[in-house]
Amino acid sequence: MHFRDLNEAQILALAITAEEEDARIYRDFAESLRADFPAAADLFTRMAGEEDGHRHRLIESYRQRFGEHIPLIRRQDVKGFVVRHPSWFTQTLRPEHARGEAALMEIESRRFYEAAAQRTTDAGIRQLLDDLAQEEQRHEAAAEEITDAQAASGALSHEHDVARRLFVLRFVQPGLAGLMDGSVSTLAPLFAAAFATGNTLATFKVGLAASVGAGISMGFAEAMSDDGKLSGRGTPWMRGAVCGLMTPLGGLGHTMPYLMRDFHLATTIALVVVAIELAVISWIRRHYMDTPLLAAVFQVVVGGVLVFLAGWLIGAG
Repeated sequence: MHFRDLNEAQILALAITAEEEDARIYRDFAESLRADFPAAADLFTRMAGEEDGHRHRLIESYRQRFGEHIPLIRRQDVKGFVVRHPSWFTQTLRPEHARGEAALMEIESRRFYEAAAQRTTDAGIRQLLDDLAQEEQRHEAAAEEITDAQAASGALSHEHDVARRLFVLRFVQPGLAGLMDGSVSTLAPLFAAAFATGNTLATFKVGLAASVGAGISMGFAEAMSDDGKLSGRGTPWMRGAVCGLMTPLGGLGHTMPYLMRDFHLATTIALVVVAIELAVISWIRRHYMDTPLLAAVFQVVVGGVLVFLAGWLIGAG
């Protein structure tokens, strides 16, 4: 049905359902954020309580005018009505994204109440809908005030630090492990094949096989190493996917040049790519892992050079 076809009883019933859904979404936000971001969880718990208050007022108004039975009318039953994200959306939600989603929800609710008030002829219902529209607007400001207060107390700064640590644990570390393994471990078989055969196509196949094989191995190893429940490192399949994708990416970078027929040119480009890969790995270690730059460069470059020399000696021997 279209929103324009709803009568006053149906508008109230729809508003009741919408307020209940919004309160549940805010509680889902709070529950998913509580362990790592208690300040944000407190904000959404308060907002859920406000939505419960709106629902109770709507129910009371409905009972006074239309009786005890409230028909079930949901958002998806009305064309053009605001749509909310499903509950699984909250599983990977960051606090700043949750606040942005909540602000959008409040704006949409205010617009709904403003439009609904224009479609009612009952003075009491119109007054209630107008009041709720104004309160939804105040909720936007209240959320900002709460956020400012939390920022002043240092709670938001703590949340940002926690979010950064979780990002490092769940994405940077498994991704870096895969990138390092793919970049370094494939050097020996790739350059051994290159100097042993002098054939670019054969070298490319060896590098491709080594990269893909390492990706599969590293992906499963990372996924099975930790279930993430105690360490906070996130779901095993996510870490395994990140590690499994970054590993072949690290190996394919210096493998792709061997698609060219010119062996010397391909080898030169591959060595340049290796240098870039090692520099990127060193930067990631410095930026996210707080490793001193010289130490990061030394660890990565020395390891890479040793593996390269092993492949060169074996292939040229």
